[in-house]
Amino acid sequence: MVAATPNPLHLVGDEDSSKRRQILDGARKVFMDLGFDGASMNEIARSAGVSKGTLYVYFADKNRLFEAIVEGEALEHGQVEFNFDPARDVATTLREFGKAYIELLCRPGGGSAIRTVMAIAERMPDVGRRYYERVLEKTINRLAEYLQAHVAPGDLAIDDCQLAASQFMEVCKASLFLPFVFQAAPAPSAERMDEVVESATRMFLAAYRAKAS
Repeated sequence: MVAATPNPLHLVGDEDSSKRRQILDGARKVFMDLGFDGASMNEIARSAGVSKGTLYVYFADKNRLFEAIVEGEALEHGQVEFNFDPARDVATTLREFGKAYIELLCRPGGGSAIRTVMAIAERMPDVGRRYYERVLEKTINRLAEYLQAHVAPGDLAIDDCQLAASQFMEVCKASLFLPFVFQAAPAPSAERMDEVVESATRMFLAAYRAKAS
């Protein structure tokens, strides 16, 4: 189970921050290569280039380390800027968002991170829930708010913007994400992503664009 309280050792300063990043980088590689169960603190220390004693100064156990990596993944997603300015037209916004979203999911290491979180979510539900809330649900909510802003003036006819946002994001992943995340295919090309997102945008607008009276 995941510890309920944070690591009591809180180190500050540039040197400590650099060492912590070094450990997290090493741990991320081990978790991505071996999965949560296959990773050991010995292997993580070796990958990070630190002693096992130093590793325990920063992280009490493997669970805490994994949680920190998931937090970092959430922050990385949060730094991606999606332009949901309500003044922008819907088709352009959906196309640009869809491409940026699938590029984020299918970036190098992205599939491994999601696979690892999925594999451990049943045993560490708090980690899985936080990942969903901070990475996926947050994006769904932002897109839903944008769509809602275009329902009032009559651009779109949507009863449930949360559902519509989720639908668009899922259709953008069609034929791209699952083969990638299960390592059945390499990361999709930019041209293929453009094709899929364009198709998703046309389908979405066919279903939800307000009909002229």
